[in-house]
Amino acid sequence: MSVRREAPVGIDELLERVREGYVRIDPQEAYEAARSGEALLVDIRYEALRERDGLIPGALVVERNELEWRLDPLGSHRLPEAVGHDVRVVVICNEGYASSLAAESLHRLGLRRATDVTGGFQAWRSAGLPVTANL
Repeated sequence: MSVRREAPVGIDELLERVREGYVRIDPQEAYEAARSGEALLVDIRYEALRERDGLIPGALVVERNELEWRLDPLGSHRLPEAVGHDVRVVVICNEGYASSLAAESLHRLGLRRATDVTGGFQAWRSAGLPVTANL
């Protein structure tokens, strides 16, 4: 059995390729979709960033290293919110880079409506959208 090996790519090219597979959304659209119940907003920032910058009210906090296990509707470690492959998951990281890779990974699990927020949490906060202190 031979394994086909692709030429290495840099992270910038990888991000570009990944982002061609879905439509990213801006913070305001993410806020409105989450508020209306149309989307599940998932914050994948690590704890130190959440402690430093605060939380998005109503967002589900799932650190990046657990994301696939928690959101796979077929997985044994899924969260109650992972009810099916048609859930519109909107991933948010700190600046909108790791969330793109996370959204692509969710697509591979069959969550074809997964997307991420352009600019991440920093763009969310800059847009004046709700943030609460992490108590």
